[in-house]
Amino acid sequence: VQLQASGGGLVQAGGSLRLSCAASGLAFSRKVLGWFRQFPGKEREFVASITTSGGTTEYTNSVKGRFTISRDNAKNTVYLQMNSLKPEDTAVYYCAAASFVSSTYYYIATYYDYWGQGTLVTVSS
Repeated sequence: VQLQASGGGLVQAGGSLRLSCAASGLAFSRKVLGWFRQFPGKEREFVASITTSGGTTEYTNSVKGRFTISRDNAKNTVYLQMNSLKPEDTAVYYCAAASFVSSTYYYIATYYDYWGQGTLVTVSS
C-alpha cells in the first residue's frame, strides 16, 4: 500500500495550492479519505475527510469555506484544494485512508490505516 502526496510548496498569503494524493495497493473506492496536518511540535490534526462515494465531506472549522476535498476513484487520487491561504496554514499535510470509520470518528487520526509521507505547505505573510 502506498499513498503519495504531492503539491505542497511556498505560496504567499491569499494564494492557492492543490494537494494531490495518489494511492496504490488498496481498495481505494472503499476507503474513507482524509487530510491531516501537523504543525511543528504539535500533534497531527484533522483538516478534511470525504466518504467513499464523495457524497459527504467534513472540514475543521478553520478551513471551512477555503479548502475543498475531492476524490477521483477512477484515478485512485484524493485532492485538497486550498484557497485564501493564511500563514497559520503552514504545516506538513498528510493524506490518509481508513477502512472503517464512522461519521462520529472521521476526525480522529488513529482510525486511519494508511498514511502518505506528507507534503510541506508554507504560506508567507
